[in-house]
Amino acid sequence: VAGLGNYGLWGTRHSVGMEVLDRLARQLAVAEGWRVDKRCCADVALATAHGLELVLLKPRRFMNLNGLSVASAAEIYSLGPEDIYLVHDDLDKALGKVAIKLGGSARGHNGVQSCISALHSSEMTRLRIGIGRP
Repeated sequence: VAGLGNYGLWGTRHSVGMEVLDRLARQLAVAEGWRVDKRCCADVALATAHGLELVLLKPRRFMNLNGLSVASAAEIYSLGPEDIYLVHDDLDKALGKVAIKLGGSARGHNGVQSCISALHSSEMTRLRIGIGRP
């Protein structure tokens, strides 16, 4: 599960994907388990939920390069694009509205486009978090 955003720009709507992962880590009781993984240039926490092993990932790059971290982690943990969930902001959705989408185009989202390019696939599931337009 990769939370897309601009690392270090906490509290901005554009980095809501990372904030969702922080909350998920707290709910799964692994919030103290975040560690820097230099192999994929990301903060990583491992968790288990409903019998599934999860890799929680917050890329330490700017949004338009998030895919490099996601692709590196996929290789390290032997994951295919179909195993990856991207959590990211969506300007076209009202603030707080959420949608799940399987595959398809990036719809102009630079972080998603970076993931599609780096993984050579668009088969990731996406959790789109509405942030509205300014």
